[in-house]
Amino acid sequence: MKPVCPFAKVARPDDGSLKKPSGNKQHPACEAKSKPESTESATISPKCPLGYDSESFKIGPFSCMICKALLFECSKCVPCSHVYCKACISRFNDCPLCGADIESTEADTNLQSVVDRFIEGHARIKRQVDTEGNEVVGEKKTVIYEDVSLERGTFLVQHAMRAFRANNVESAKSRLNLCAEDIREQLGRLGNTSELCSQLGAVLGMLGDCCRATGDASSAVGHFEESVNFLSKVSADDLEIKHTLSISLNKIGDLKYYAEDLEAARSYYLQALDMRRNAMKHPSSVPSQSIDVAVSLAKVADVDRNLGNENAAIDEFQEGIKLLESLKLNPEEGGLEQKRLSVLDFLNKEVVKKQTNSTS
Repeated sequence: MKPVCPFAKVARPDDGSLKKPSGNKQHPACEAKSKPESTESATISPKCPLGYDSESFKIGPFSCMICKALLFECSKCVPCSHVYCKACISRFNDCPLCGADIESTEADTNLQSVVDRFIEGHARIKRQVDTEGNEVVGEKKTVIYEDVSLERGTFLVQHAMRAFRANNVESAKSRLNLCAEDIREQLGRLGNTSELCSQLGAVLGMLGDCCRATGDASSAVGHFEESVNFLSKVSADDLEIKHTLSISLNKIGDLKYYAEDLEAARSYYLQALDMRRNAMKHPSSVPSQSIDVAVSLAKVADVDRNLGNENAAIDEFQEGIKLLESLKLNPEEGGLEQKRLSVLDFLNKEVVKKQTNSTS
């Protein structure tokens, strides 16, 4: 659920992991150190006091040492008192830090309350500096206040991705839900801007991945459908957004397919296929888009075969084969070539399967 940060450009969530959507706007912690424009104004390089920054996101005092994300549902080991996320430590019999046998665990509500307050206030941390850019500590001088925190949405998405990669899905969902609430609040004030719609669409897609990972198919479909709704509001010229939109459509199709609603699955797969075909007509089209079209053709063909439309399925399989065989990649595009060959192998096997069945 590649879910790059939604506060820049939308990522590609079908690359196998939850990733942050990417963006055009730098976060405060990523910006170069500002220089005073005059003696009246001075700023300092933004830096989170607890060590969280957009470059490295160091493990801080509120981090779980197992999933490396902020603590969620803090759980204290007995008797050693080391604290982890509840979902993380439930997979261990011995404490990962000290090796002590875990006799039991108990909720650490006090520490969790501190972590929650830290998240709530992280985008509002300020540091006093004087007119020369030096930090002020307890002195009465003319000062300005510089925001030294990360942009809150990026901060939440980063920790959601960490938690998701460590299979701490409930933690990821909690952070993404907070992020979605923040964006919805901004949408209420600013309207459906392209930036906010792409951000919310990306975050909702990640929430869909989380629900799918826990087997909650109906919630996953709901999130993906809402993701499609918001991404559809973004300019048709943004190919990265449109690619992400096609991925959400395919994921809905997959869930409908496994629920044996083949007609619905085909409808979503066709929408994704049309979108990818249109992207290929764009002057800046790239080889990966041809592979995407072939993948969509394979999905539609597979459904057609299951629906008994064998001739249509064979035509679609062969169209995908022809597209991939005509695709020429540079030697440095090894990963893409591997994917091309993998999809091509699948398509060829499906065509052979038909020929085998016809002769038997």
